[in-house]
Amino acid sequence: MTSFFNSLFKKSKPNSAENIESLYEIPIQSLTGKPVELSLFKGKHILFVNVASQCGFTPQYKDLETLSTRYKEKLVVIGVPCNQFGNQEPGEASDIRNFCEVNYGVSFLITEKIDVKGENQHPLYQWLTQKSKNGSKNSTVKWNFQKYLVSPKGNLIDYYYSITSPLNKKITKHL
Repeated sequence: MTSFFNSLFKKSKPNSAENIESLYEIPIQSLTGKPVELSLFKGKHILFVNVASQCGFTPQYKDLETLSTRYKEKLVVIGVPCNQFGNQEPGEASDIRNFCEVNYGVSFLITEKIDVKGENQHPLYQWLTQKSKNGSKNSTVKWNFQKYLVSPKGNLIDYYYSITSPLNKKITKHL
């Protein structure tokens, strides 16, 4: 009986394993409006990248596609359009999809356009940027094409600023 009462009043640590949220339960839609089941990617690394069509880093789409193709057995690349940095992703879903396909031959998953920071930050980016949710580290999204690498078990490995090429060894050494 004592252990029952102790468990009622036991304080949990802010970053204990039971408080860490699962990435795989976060709802998000594809660019075409269909739900994306992140749980389907268990067992593979996931690289999340906030993307924009009119950014100086936009040519990274090419390397993201190469990365996606080269490591397709081990990695899923997910582009996440965002218009919060210099209004560099102003288009609608069809504009974004056409741009990616025509200019870079993108075949990897692109999600709906979301906010990656601020008051309306999407739950995916809350998880990616908050240690209290991911159990690893805090970060802030500084600009378009910032990358977040998640392990096959759904743990945040690290994040990489826009200047880091998708093919950089900082990323590929984990694959």
